[in-house]
Amino acid sequence: MPSITLPYVPHYVAAPPTKENLEYADLAIIDISKASSEEGRAALAIELREALLNFGFFYVVNHGYSQAQTARMFDIADVPFSAVTDSEKQIYASTRKQNGVLQGYTSVQYADNDDRVRDQLEQYCISRDVTKRRHPEALVPLLPEIQEFSNHNYFNVLHPILRLIARSLELPEDTLVNKHVSDTAGETAVRFINYPRTEEEEAKTKNVWLKGHTDFGSITILWSQPVAALQIRTREGEWRWIRHMENALVVNAGDALDFLTGGYYKGTIHRVVQPAVDQRNYTRLGAFYFAMPNDDIKLVPMVESPVLQRVGIQRRCEDSEAPMMEHWRKARTMAYDHSKLKSGKEKGIEEEIIHGVIIKHYN
Repeated sequence: MPSITLPYVPHYVAAPPTKENLEYADLAIIDISKASSEEGRAALAIELREALLNFGFFYVVNHGYSQAQTARMFDIADVPFSAVTDSEKQIYASTRKQNGVLQGYTSVQYADNDDRVRDQLEQYCISRDVTKRRHPEALVPLLPEIQEFSNHNYFNVLHPILRLIARSLELPEDTLVNKHVSDTAGETAVRFINYPRTEEEEAKTKNVWLKGHTDFGSITILWSQPVAALQIRTREGEWRWIRHMENALVVNAGDALDFLTGGYYKGTIHRVVQPAVDQRNYTRLGAFYFAMPNDDIKLVPMVESPVLQRVGIQRRCEDSEAPMMEHWRKARTMAYDHSKLKSGKEKGIEEEIIHGVIIKHYN
């Protein structure tokens, strides 16, 4: 059988791993290949529960992509930034300000109401169905590979994780899968993110590239890359670095899972900061899969879970006031760069209120 010739893409040269002595979080490593058996799922459900309760972040290995396939995806992830002109990017700009839809480009031009630089990053967001909208010319021949990457994240990574989470809650394994159906309305998406910075911007933001926050979806899948810049806030309030693990995934819980589990599995606060000293001349490029429940899912606790019944439910709002996923994601997206953040009770924390829920931003 003849081999398939893939479209040419310039090779993205990643940074070498840092040699700095950093304080890393000791995250669990989930071998997702073991989820193929009943015995494996039983063991993994326990491991995953502990990982979510301890840090809310964990690694996934043996996910089905080879190192070569992963490297190819980073080559592709660089294309929206290195091979598309600024004028063409404007044509494909997202409408996040107008209607809360992230698909397309988010530029690096954001500044808050005090004219400080806020969370500068450039991203290109692609719906899980790549045919939903047009794309820059340089990406068109790469769309089949991006669609395959999206499908792989959805079926081979997200589904097993959702089944393990449901199992850890003593619910039928498809409970959460049925809330994340691929052909229904929603904004689960692949995102490629670039973090361009200048010395002036570093000074203005005190070397924080992306403020401490929780993701507003259910599960975020980050394809590990070597630039050390991601930190998580531990339950004790300390910041710890995330270590790069070759061809591994870094997975975390978000707000939607927090809502659905009645606070049992909380979204973990994380931020992006200036990289380690020996990596500051390298670009940080990210390849992500942001999973969200269907738009028509009401974000209320799954009270039928025997586990939640035993441990108790911590609602973030009354069930009658709980938002639908569509309303939650759009409100969170549109609030970005528009909300006037207020100082919280805790030092270094700013707050905003969305759908009656307090959202904290950590400086």
